Amino acid sequence: MTTHHTTSAGPARAAAAVPHAWAALALGATLLAGCATGPQANPADPFEGYNRGMTRFNDQVDEVLLKPVATVYKEITPQPVRTGVTNVFANLGDAWSFVNNLLQLRMEGALDSLVRFNVNTVFGIGGLFDVASEMGIERHKQDFGLTLGRWGVPTGPYLVLPVLGPSTVRDTVALPVDWQGDLVTQIDHVPTRNSLYALHAVDRRANLLGAGSVIESAALDKYSFTRDVFLQLRNPQNGQAGSLNDRADEAGDGKLPPEPN
Repeated sequence: MTTHHTTSAGPARAAAAVPHAWAALALGATLLAGCATGPQANPADPFEGYNRGMTRFNDQVDEVLLKPVATVYKEITPQPVRTGVTNVFANLGDAWSFVNNLLQLRMEGALDSLVRFNVNTVFGIGGLFDVASEMGIERHKQDFGLTLGRWGVPTGPYLVLPVLGPSTVRDTVALPVDWQGDLVTQIDHVPTRNSLYALHAVDRRANLLGAGSVIESAALDKYSFTRDVFLQLRNPQNGQAGSLNDRADEAGDGKLPPEPN
């Protein structure tokens, strides 16, 4: 699998997204100004009424479209191919992680991310094979939302986005910057770029097929369980923060979880 602009210049291209941060922060100020709370509201989830409604909408979209497509994809695509697809997108993410580790002054993480990207791009055939993990080079997954958190910007209220799912006000503000930092956006050929977006979404959903039943069996209230886990993962004070999608991608090591029996 090949993509455009996935050479060692990738981290430099990803860095070009940083100037958009000021616009994103301005948007965040607007969102925070509109945050309404009530005496019975969960302090971390003042938008709970909206969030639950959006969660129901997302669940319907998933049930009708995303889950069936992901199920067919998993059934017809051999595991080694799916592993390669996951690895490619995780490798592209290492370029943006390099930029954010640098912005956070996490020099070890920045160096590891840069080395991972170059090693996997060159020796892993564009990232199809995770050679860097086999060499013991750790992945340090970071994004612009976590960079804002590193410098004191609070997560803000929990927010469920259409189709995209769980987020926070801070991470929603950071989304435009993260999108610009995604190397797939640098591909000029629109059909190719859109196809890669779709493939990434399907691959992520396929990796999560086993998670739904686990959540259902572990929680009386699936919404509250998902919210609390997500907010814990996005708190930089907890160490190596991440997201539910990062766990789906196994972004810590770039490998798929074991196949269920």
